[in-house]
Amino acid sequence: MEWTTKESILLTDLREIINQAKLTVAATANHQLTMMYWRIGERINHEILNDQRAEYGKKIVSTVSIQLQKEYGEKGFEARNIHRMMQFANKFPDIQIVSPLATQLSWSHIIEVLPLKNPLQSEFYLTMAYAERWSTKHLRKQIDAMLYERTAIASKPEELRNFIYVGLRKTKWNQMRRLHSDYYFAPKEAKNKLNFYNSKAQA
Repeated sequence: MEWTTKESILLTDLREIINQAKLTVAATANHQLTMMYWRIGERINHEILNDQRAEYGKKIVSTVSIQLQKEYGEKGFEARNIHRMMQFANKFPDIQIVSPLATQLSWSHIIEVLPLKNPLQSEFYLTMAYAERWSTKHLRKQIDAMLYERTAIASKPEELRNFIYVGLRKTKWNQMRRLHSDYYFAPKEAKNKLNFYNSKAQA
């Protein structure tokens, strides 16, 4: 079948609509999955905290895993992944940080930062991945390259918190990206820039 120019344009538009819808559905599903994992982890952590028995914690994870796999299938509810959900909720207790991250980052992104011991370090990497749209592979590469440790802002928790706050809001992110580089190579000048952008972001 030969397509006229008008019909070809129509088909191109329809493809764009369909592809955009698929991306939206995938992003929404990813967000819901990540938030579900966080809520599961938070609920189990709360249950274990209330019971205050170490042996109960081990037992409940196994029990929950077996039951959820029976009801919802094996994928995603293995004991190992349940533990990851608990780590996730424990490392990121603030849902105001978790929710925007979950809109763009996959569960695979979250898993990459769980072994990191410093919570601010984890938030830093996920904020960068969120704002820069890093793939899981690129995130892993940056962690292996110790990007956080090589950034002067890492030694200043309050300023790092503001960096994360601005990054999650995507407020003047281009300036913040330049600032991230400047801060490492020219700390004194960059600190003044950081204070300026933080004041703007919080206004």
